[in-house]
Amino acid sequence: MHWLNWVIVVGWLSYVLISSVRLTRGTKDIDGYFLASRSIPWWAVGLSVMATQLSAITMIGTTGQGATDGLRFVQFYFGLPLAMVILGVTLVPFLHGARVFTAYEYLEKRFDARTRSLTAFLFLMSRGMSCGAILAAPAVVFSAVFGWPLAWCVAIMGVPTIAYTMIGGVKAVTWADVKQMFLIVGAIVAVIVTILVKLPVSPGEALHVAGAVGRLRTFDFSFDLTQTYTFWSGVIGGTFLMLSYFGTDQSQVQRYLAAKSVDEARSSLLISAYWKIPLQACVLLIGVLVFVFNLFQAPPLLFNPVQAERVRVAAPESIGQLESTYAAAHASRRAAAEALISAQRVGAGQAAAAASFRSQDSTVNAVRGDALALVERVTGENSRDVNFIIPNFVLTALPIGLAGIFIAAVMAAAMNAISAELTSLSTATVIDFYRRWFRPEGSDEHFLLVSRAATGLWGIFACIVATFAATLGSLIEVVNRFGSFFYGSILGVFFLAMIPYARARGAFIGLLAGMASVAAVAFGAPQVSFLWHNVIGAVAVLIAGLTVSIPGRQTSESA
Repeated sequence: MHWLNWVIVVGWLSYVLISSVRLTRGTKDIDGYFLASRSIPWWAVGLSVMATQLSAITMIGTTGQGATDGLRFVQFYFGLPLAMVILGVTLVPFLHGARVFTAYEYLEKRFDARTRSLTAFLFLMSRGMSCGAILAAPAVVFSAVFGWPLAWCVAIMGVPTIAYTMIGGVKAVTWADVKQMFLIVGAIVAVIVTILVKLPVSPGEALHVAGAVGRLRTFDFSFDLTQTYTFWSGVIGGTFLMLSYFGTDQSQVQRYLAAKSVDEARSSLLISAYWKIPLQACVLLIGVLVFVFNLFQAPPLLFNPVQAERVRVAAPESIGQLESTYAAAHASRRAAAEALISAQRVGAGQAAAAASFRSQDSTVNAVRGDALALVERVTGENSRDVNFIIPNFVLTALPIGLAGIFIAAVMAAAMNAISAELTSLSTATVIDFYRRWFRPEGSDEHFLLVSRAATGLWGIFACIVATFAATLGSLIEVVNRFGSFFYGSILGVFFLAMIPYARARGAFIGLLAGMASVAAVAFGAPQVSFLWHNVIGAVAVLIAGLTVSIPGRQTSESA
């Protein structure tokens, strides 16, 4: 990579780290460390949440998703606006008014300690694993750039972030996120403009070609539980997922608990409600435009350079034949794309040209499929290389300087997303377990020391998870798959908390029933999309919890 790109990357990261650490000076109590003394303005909280959402995993995993699958992924967020409105009138005033450090403290006030502890434990497991997947995203970039082992890349990115997070607090993380937001959005816009300039066709023609193979298909109204990205899975399953993530996940709750008031906390959520879907569509559009760009500039057969090299060494003849077939298929597809554009310009023969282009695209995909199958036979690893598509484009096609800005955006966003996750994991560990069960009394200095130690331990755990998360496919799917196993059940418990006659025993048994139901579906019917796990978990908790609570209600009424 050119030295100018390195100057941009190092300069931006140094600026963010130094300015963030400066904000932590004078923080000597846990209220300031965990909640910034509840002093963050609503717009900063909202931008912080958005910056975390537009993290490295979005820049790499979601753009790769757009290149391979088009815009369908945006349906995943269709339930977000509805979820934000519901949270604004339910959980936000409940939790902010309770003056708690974590969402799970409220469950003890409403139910009992064991419900609080089990819910907090489930959060720690889900968020700890997801943090590892988030850390894997920049590690994939490093691995693609330098050819270093993934584990080393994880350490290079993870160790400094852990150290920075141990020093910082929510105030530092929030204001760093605000800075990252401007860089990320700027990088997204700059990349879209650059691709459009470099394409040999007009923007309209590029979109027409992408639409011919379904890359612009946004709505799928089929009601199929095995399909992840449909209108109904997004509106129903997505609403439950977003309710749980923004309403009960400490990594997000901690943000609006740091807001000055309930009204400001509500306002911060509306930023995501208004802007998340358009920004997500822009991120996916980068992937779609990269797909069109690759029609005219032949990309590699295998985007993962490490796996490609291993296959060349182990099976040179097989991969050589596939590369020859791929080159011919790509040339035919390019000719078909040019014919489709010509047909559009003259307004005749478009149907036949589109059919020919789709056929040639299927041929290229088939060759790619054979190559990926060869990778799995040779390496024994998952061959999905969707996470390497955008890094390959950035390093080979973006001009000097812009490549550095994009990589700086990826790395900086990753550091802030990881630090935010580690802060929430540390908060839940200390408040919901250490202070609750082991050391109820102690000085703020003591709890700050324990919090920093907990941050370090969770950082190590995230690094371990990150070493294999990148091999599981699209990183954005990995994170949501991890979370969906737990989120629905956690959300169900908070729903129970708002029902007056729900009892502690019902909440605890309901939570166990919810997790058991999700596990039964996840392992017994793996074809059911993970988005529906959120609905299944929440409904199971409500049914079991209310059923168990009814006898207790009747007893109290008769007494």
